[in-house]
Amino acid sequence: MNNIVQQKINTLIDRASQIILGKDREIRLAVSTLLANGHLLITDKPGVGKTTLANVLATLFGLEFKRIQFTSDLLPADITGVTIFDQANSVFTFHPGPIFTQLVLADEINRATPKCQSALLEAMEERQVTIDRQTHLLPKPFFVIATRNPGEQSGTFSLPESQLDRFMLGISLGYPDRNAEREMLKNPDPRSRLGELKAVFDAPMLHTAQTETQQVTASSGLLDYLQNLLDYSRTSSAFYSGYSPRAGMSLLAAARGWALVQGRDHVLPEDIQAILPYTGHHLVAREPGTDLSQQLLEHVATL
Repeated sequence: MNNIVQQKINTLIDRASQIILGKDREIRLAVSTLLANGHLLITDKPGVGKTTLANVLATLFGLEFKRIQFTSDLLPADITGVTIFDQANSVFTFHPGPIFTQLVLADEINRATPKCQSALLEAMEERQVTIDRQTHLLPKPFFVIATRNPGEQSGTFSLPESQLDRFMLGISLGYPDRNAEREMLKNPDPRSRLGELKAVFDAPMLHTAQTETQQVTASSGLLDYLQNLLDYSRTSSAFYSGYSPRAGMSLLAAARGWALVQGRDHVLPEDIQAILPYTGHHLVAREPGTDLSQQLLEHVATL
């Protein structure tokens, strides 16, 4: 294991924890997602730090960052860009939209219409956008962090399964615990220190860390355990639908990222178990109130 990469991961988590107070696990999950080259969905009430977390990650990873505020009148071209005819030169010129950045924050994604949300599908899966039959590659690396308001709030649309399936992990920050909130009340707003943050990673080091994440080993027995979990989600009568092959690969990739964040070069069943509750965003139980991840873990024995 590259000690420099591990030191930088630890430094990044420590600095992020000074801004996002009392959310060490959520920060580690977010870092695991980016190391695994995945996209992150944050669902929570307004005012708990979703946007701040995205800003912190972009700064510490040294990424170019843009924010798109999703609203009901947003158009797909407002995200991807538009081709305009240049009369002076008699040519069509492509004007890229804000999605052409390394980390894009899709803020309140479920306030936009499904048609607008669909503008992200190709970008998230293939890291490119196609406009007027011309394909434009997105920067490398490319990440989407989307925030989503709770579905019961007015003016929201449901995210389609195809959209949800493209997010590697989905987390909620929730309210801070009492100690963390006391620190917020006693001291200046931690968000005021965002301007003081310095990048921990640069592009080459992030590439090295992502390569190292891919090289975290998963034994044959570990893969058997993961496949048994996937199979149960697809065959059990408790679920309307199971994990897709893409979701299964994302689960393993996230477990590799989680293992690296924990300082290991191999995946353990505990890594799968730690990640599982934050995956399968599209899975629906037939019985309301069922904890899907807990049911999966209870019915599939660890090898």
